[in-house]
Amino acid sequence: RKCDVVNRGISGYNTRWAKLILPRLITESTGADTIAAVTIFFGANDSALKELNPKQHVPLEEYAANLKSMVQYLKSVDITADKIILITPPPLQESAWEKACLAKGDKLNRSNATTGQYAQACVQVARECGTDVLDLWTLMQKNQDFSSYLSDGLHLSAKGNSFLAAQLWSRLENKLSALPSLLPYWRDVDYTNPEASLL
Repeated sequence: RKCDVVNRGISGYNTRWAKLILPRLITESTGADTIAAVTIFFGANDSALKELNPKQHVPLEEYAANLKSMVQYLKSVDITADKIILITPPPLQESAWEKACLAKGDKLNRSNATTGQYAQACVQVARECGTDVLDLWTLMQKNQDFSSYLSDGLHLSAKGNSFLAAQLWSRLENKLSALPSLLPYWRDVDYTNPEASLL
């Protein structure tokens, strides 16, 4: 009852493409004062191995520069650094992802070590830009067998999405706690005359 959640997750995109479309998604007229938080969650596609997946691969230095560029754009439309949360790519479970690749007639086109370099770059960009960061790559691997967080070795499973939501909520909760509720709690609605409570 406090916020609308606008999801602009676009399958297969990388930071090179996201940087280009961000000004279409959040414009100057969007109204920075109406935005509680913006998350930027890229790296799983950028970190694809160049020789095996050149369409999605983005070199590490360019990935970092693209993240910085997106943060700078958001700041240019008056979205302050404290409202921006960068999210690293999750870890890659190579054996499961290799099975998925082989089923499509492809070779394993990513590595967890490479994804980790992109995660570290994301953490560094957040530090340099003064934004919050959710280091999913590190957090998920604290549980030594992180495979249950991934549906196919790459994409988040229901458990992985729940883990991400819980980690993200701890960063969003204090940003949202001061916001007023736009609609009353259900117990506070006058059930004999709901119009009085809701209109």
